[in-house]
Amino acid sequence: MLQERLLSILDRKNHWAWPHFAEGRIPLPRLLPHFQQEWEVYVRDFPQLLARVLGHADTPQDVRAMLAANIYEEQTGGISGTASHPELFLRMMEGCGYRRADFEKVQLLPAAKRYRKFLDEVTALSPWVLGAAVMTIFVEGSANERRELQQTAPQTEAKIEAAIRQHPLVRIHGVDAKFLELQRVHKKVEGGHRDDAWQAVLGHTPPPIEDRVVEAMETALQRWLAYRDDVVAACGVER
Repeated sequence: MLQERLLSILDRKNHWAWPHFAEGRIPLPRLLPHFQQEWEVYVRDFPQLLARVLGHADTPQDVRAMLAANIYEEQTGGISGTASHPELFLRMMEGCGYRRADFEKVQLLPAAKRYRKFLDEVTALSPWVLGAAVMTIFVEGSANERRELQQTAPQTEAKIEAAIRQHPLVRIHGVDAKFLELQRVHKKVEGGHRDDAWQAVLGHTPPPIEDRVVEAMETALQRWLAYRDDVVAACGVER
């Protein structure tokens, strides 16, 4: 079953150093390389990468509509009524005490450069579903995908705010919760995008190309793990 094969890959999207980030073991100033690399690898250009998938001649009309809605929200914040997601990210960085100038002309680490190169390549490949699977399922997904797919009801405002208060930036590093609007938006609108992404990939992947989709996702995982190795080293974390 294709979904199970893809979920098994997401199950392994779990880097050994994640507890150092999630449990606040790294002082906030030392997290700057982590955020800089995230920005340069995909946060800033995520709408553009999605647009490449939409632009394929063979992308079905229903998938184009789904991608267009996702791109609209990512690039403008028009669905959530906020701002573009890259802009919300930079506002969060300001809340962390970083400068916007810190995110100009970021130099990618070697493995980060290879990961970004793969994202550029896979979104340009035909069939379109290869890039769609990598961008909308792998990049936007996490090791918690199975559990999140079981959550059918939208989260209440109270639950969202409770989750924001438990975010490591707020709970451990003391960042004002008002700067985490990006996380609020994700919790409000991304659930629908996740469902749409799975429906698009599972509904438009014929059996002859299932192995190619799985291979693209597996490559994404390996490039991501190597990328995270470089990032944790830049943050001064040793295994």
